[in-house]
Amino acid sequence: MTTNPLITSIDSARSVAADALIIGITQGPDGPVPGPGAEDVDAALGGTLTTSLTALGATGKQDEITKLTTGGHLAAPLITAVGLGEFDAAGPLAAAEALRRAAGAGVRALSGKAAAIGLALPARTETEVEAVGLGALLGSYRFTRYRREDGVTQPALTVLTSADAAAGAVARAQVLAEAMQLTRDLVNTSPSHLYPETFAAEAGRVAADSGLEIEVLDPDALAAGGYGGIVGVGQGSVRQPRLVRLRYSHPDSSKTVVFAGKGITFDSGGLSLKPSNAMETMKSDMSGAAAVLAALRAIAALRPKVNVVGYLPLAENMPGGNAQRPSDVITIFGGKTVEVLNTDAEGRLVLADALARSGQDSPDLLVDVATLTGAQVVALGTRIGGVMSNDDQVRDGVVDAARRAGEQVWPMPLPEDLRKGLDSAVADIANVAGDRWGGMLVAGLFLKEFVPDGVRWAHVDIAGPAFHEGEPYGYTPKGGTGAAVRMLVQVAADVADGRL
Repeated sequence: MTTNPLITSIDSARSVAADALIIGITQGPDGPVPGPGAEDVDAALGGTLTTSLTALGATGKQDEITKLTTGGHLAAPLITAVGLGEFDAAGPLAAAEALRRAAGAGVRALSGKAAAIGLALPARTETEVEAVGLGALLGSYRFTRYRREDGVTQPALTVLTSADAAAGAVARAQVLAEAMQLTRDLVNTSPSHLYPETFAAEAGRVAADSGLEIEVLDPDALAAGGYGGIVGVGQGSVRQPRLVRLRYSHPDSSKTVVFAGKGITFDSGGLSLKPSNAMETMKSDMSGAAAVLAALRAIAALRPKVNVVGYLPLAENMPGGNAQRPSDVITIFGGKTVEVLNTDAEGRLVLADALARSGQDSPDLLVDVATLTGAQVVALGTRIGGVMSNDDQVRDGVVDAARRAGEQVWPMPLPEDLRKGLDSAVADIANVAGDRWGGMLVAGLFLKEFVPDGVRWAHVDIAGPAFHEGEPYGYTPKGGTGAAVRMLVQVAADVADGRL
């Protein structure tokens, strides 16, 4: 993970020292319209900006890129105009997301072509400054661990603004970007290099750098402690499981929120083996744990008035000679038994241990995040996560927190009539139902069984949003996306503020 220089400047777009200048254009009724921040550019070009953009085929559609030279009229030799869509008619949340996407798309379009980039996008308020800065940083992300040196360096980024508190907004954008970039790096890392032991070591590095408390349970401690879900899932692999517990403490708070993230570093399906093409993205099955780790790092930097505990149940699900079998019965932390009918429904087993264990932290709120079911993608697509809860107000509060943070999620129910499908003839509960309907909701109902009594809880399924297989768009690259990090940070802030 590398970090770009990101600063603000009150310089005019006409005079800022940069190799390229990014401006926004909106969709007007008669064609593209220069957005706020581009006034000096248009003036320097003699009022011809709209005419030039129209001649080049620009429309102002979101993420559209149009490049034109400045002809020596500006200090920067190149203008990159990025579409903002119907920005003027958008509400504040949609407008912030449009800015993040525009900044990300513009910076990515200039990758390797500009060492210094000025951003003359709308940045009139603290919210807009943060959106532009975050989008720019995320748009410049590149995962280069396995590539030979290609000579591309991260550009210096300057957000042009005169907004009050702009420095604070940029600092927050930097913290969030670094957290999301950490998540992306972990998700993109080969499972031959990122497995439970090395993931736990990375968590130790983050904890040391961030001032977080950390506890790591090795296989012997997991077996002795009764963590049957983590042990059972991990027993088929030579790379043995771990449970990481992180804690951020605020001296002036008595509130505690617990986050738990699914950490399957590679999911073959176990003996219920996946088809080979379904395994190609299964290095991303630890995205929830990566998001929790990164969120704790950001929370430690932002210092909200709340205590936060993070659990990373880490295992590799492999079909080795010692792998758990369909029809095995395991005992989850706390004593509840599970009949394992499908070893490819393993994420819920490791999370069950973490959820049950969280009762010892007496949380005011418990949130788990996981790439849990293919059914989530079927129901909501690849960009929208599903939120389920044992409390409708909590569910709606988490959805609201995610949307304010810039993440797409949707509230989903936990219908009690589906619970009967998890009945087992030999154990307290089975890990899958006998039919395939409502798989995302059934998984949520399974997890609900392990939530400590009286604890408000939400489950967030990010199977689709965590890993992007298509072409990059906005500030979202191909591969790991950093999904759920901003949501978790906002949830912690909302608990601190009494909003959630």
